[in-house]
Amino acid sequence: MEPRKHTCKSCANVFTGDYCNLCGEKVLHGADRSFKTFIHNILTAFTFADSKFLKTLWLTLSKPGFVSKEFVEGRRVNYLNPLSLFFVLNLAYFFFPVIQLFNASLNTQLLSPLGHFYKNIISSRVATMGIDFSSFSLIYNLKTVGLAKLMVMVFVVIASLPMNFLYPKRNRYFTDHIDYMVELACFNLFVNAIVLSVFASTGLGHYFNELTLTAIFITTNLYFLLRSGVAYYKEKSWKLVLKSVVMILFLKISLELYRAILFFVTIWSL
Repeated sequence: MEPRKHTCKSCANVFTGDYCNLCGEKVLHGADRSFKTFIHNILTAFTFADSKFLKTLWLTLSKPGFVSKEFVEGRRVNYLNPLSLFFVLNLAYFFFPVIQLFNASLNTQLLSPLGHFYKNIISSRVATMGIDFSSFSLIYNLKTVGLAKLMVMVFVVIASLPMNFLYPKRNRYFTDHIDYMVELACFNLFVNAIVLSVFASTGLGHYFNELTLTAIFITTNLYFLLRSGVAYYKEKSWKLVLKSVVMILFLKISLELYRAILFFVTIWSL
């Protein structure tokens, strides 16, 4: 039998098969509107059952840099876009931000290197608003969580800047370095934010202090930078180790700079 022709609902192109060859629009069949399909779509959305999500997340953890390399070289259909993975993990993290990583409460900001400078700004703002510090802290924390969800990409862009100087001759564009840093942010969101938040909510939480958290952050990020440096930048030997150690320092600076920007944006928006 001759294949049935369809007229695309979106672009009016005439085609055969289930997908438009111009815009990719799918032909809807009765099965696509069944209750079974509806339930399946809900489960996929809420349990992240999509195989691309699980595959991309697993590769990010087990083979750092591999997904970024595949994307910049044009092999994309088998993986979830790292930026989409980033926003999914970002959303999951902000449901229970126990570990202060990309979300920074007022107390966390006051403990930062700029904490003494922030105190004068906070005192002035508290006096202007005519409330006590406890009330201001509550209002600030509620506001900064929402802003942090939108501003995490600021950290990604800032942290990607040193890669242009560390790997200037690796045939990578500026946006390629950003894509790489998005994968590193995904790694940190899952390992050092979500997983650690889960452990912190259990009986193991009392083991987490500034020293142990710093050691975990350094160890996990060194693992990522060393593994991904080989896969993504094709760097090896002592140069890779040196550049990875330097990047650890830049990641710390980038995080503090991002938190400073978040602080001022939050203060300005109150």
